[in-house]
Amino acid sequence: MDAQMLGGALQGFDCNKDMLIDILTQRCNAQRQMIAEAYQSIYGRDLIGDLKETLSDHFKDVMVGLMYPPPSYDAHELWHAMKGVGTDENCLIDILASRTNGEIFQMRDAYCLQYGSDLQGDIYSETSGHFRDTLMNLVQGTREEGYADPALAAQDAMVLWEACQQRTGEHKTLLQMILCNKSYQQLWLVFQEFQNISGQDMVDAINECYDGYFQQLLVAIVLCVRDKPAYFAYRLYSAIHDFGFHNKTVIRILIARSEIDLRTVRKRYKERYGKSLFHDIRNFASGHYRKALLAICAGDADDY
Repeated sequence: MDAQMLGGALQGFDCNKDMLIDILTQRCNAQRQMIAEAYQSIYGRDLIGDLKETLSDHFKDVMVGLMYPPPSYDAHELWHAMKGVGTDENCLIDILASRTNGEIFQMRDAYCLQYGSDLQGDIYSETSGHFRDTLMNLVQGTREEGYADPALAAQDAMVLWEACQQRTGEHKTLLQMILCNKSYQQLWLVFQEFQNISGQDMVDAINECYDGYFQQLLVAIVLCVRDKPAYFAYRLYSAIHDFGFHNKTVIRILIARSEIDLRTVRKRYKERYGKSLFHDIRNFASGHYRKALLAICAGDADDY
């Protein structure tokens, strides 16, 4: 029934955008995959293809983005961040600093399947320096899981502290090896030990010692270890307020986190910034694009 409704909405001169929003934002991703299959069997056409053909601008990006399974959506975003002139480093940071080993493996497979290209190879050719080394480490998906050793934490913290003091190439490598490969539980302990040794917060130390995309990536890893929803709340706030509404970032985070932790992201956003995410999107976006974002974001009664 959904597939038929979508078919009707996409036919004719005037596309029924309200219908698209009502259906696609109110179904989970697994249901949307079933709708796409039904659409293909009823009309003999690809739903994503029809959405791309019929819609335009940011509204198209939202509707098409919703139709990808999560690993395919990450792959799609990474591909577009690297192809063409220039690289969207912030997209690479957002995705690779925050995904689990399992998510990274699935994303690499999807990338290869969709674009006939190797994700590691593309990252290697499109980035450089210690920023590249750190991304290449993250995309291996070899972070330890569920393991913590308090005795080793003090040792790792000492290495991090030395890396912030010395700043040699070798120290940068040691720094990123610890941040990319140790478990989240272990890094919690390491950051506490680092504070004890240096009297400084890990993020402040990185900001003081390093710069550029390497620094941004390291900070993103630390923030994700501490509180991933708070990291995404911070990224959304920056995208909405610091860049005059950076549409790609807002769309990507809302879609990618919609079935993982978006409810908690919304909660952190309101706690930290005083206004709800719903309120800020409503004030900065417009038209059907705004309606679609607000439907994904959803909201509490007092957000309106």
